[in-house]
Amino acid sequence: MTAIELNGVTHRYEGAEMRFDLTVEAGEWLALIGPSGAGKSTLLDLVAGFLAPESGTIHLMGADRTRDEPATRPISMMFQDNNLFAHLTAEENVAIGLEPRARLGRAARERARKGLAEVGLEGFGPRRPAEMSGGERQRVALARAFLRERPILLLDEPFAALGPALRAEMLALVARLRARASMPPTVVMVTHHPDDARGFADRLAFLENGRIALTGPVAELLDERPDPRLRAYLGGARDSGEP
Repeated sequence: MTAIELNGVTHRYEGAEMRFDLTVEAGEWLALIGPSGAGKSTLLDLVAGFLAPESGTIHLMGADRTRDEPATRPISMMFQDNNLFAHLTAEENVAIGLEPRARLGRAARERARKGLAEVGLEGFGPRRPAEMSGGERQRVALARAFLRERPILLLDEPFAALGPALRAEMLALVARLRARASMPPTVVMVTHHPDDARGFADRLAFLENGRIALTGPVAELLDERPDPRLRAYLGGARDSGEP
């Protein structure tokens, strides 16, 4: 089954039109790479429903979701900002992904505690975000994303602020949680680091000027026969944000 299908999806940013045509198969891990402003985060926001396309269609898990609200789409998303609620404990931040309401049930809390243990945070349930490190906060966000058991997981550089070793550790944790899932989610990951793609992704898409310029197996695009456009980007790639 096709997990994500974008057909002629357009969005205008600062006067320039971005256009995306992309297919991602169920269970695939796709890395999006390219310069800042190329449209990587915009593409994820369109898939998630945070942006509405001006034209084109978005199909998710075989259904047309072009105009659906974000909460109704079969997606979990992690951002550079871990998006935790400062007034809630780690346990509550995870459980609220299962029961988005004021009173959390016992079953949701128990699942949240187990989810925290799976990401290496056993006993962290009572802590609030301010009492945890950046890496620990992202583990909480990761536990919440996986407990929701949505078939599509979007990663908008959630580990970009972490050092290289910790970032690799977090991506390895994503891979382990994904492998344990009864239905491993399709992953679309924005990154500025080629090694992130080499280590974890099945396929790479290179974005340039609001378009998907190249797509193919990671090793083929990065190592075997790099396209001049991709080679030029990799020669000057820097960590930076993107609209």
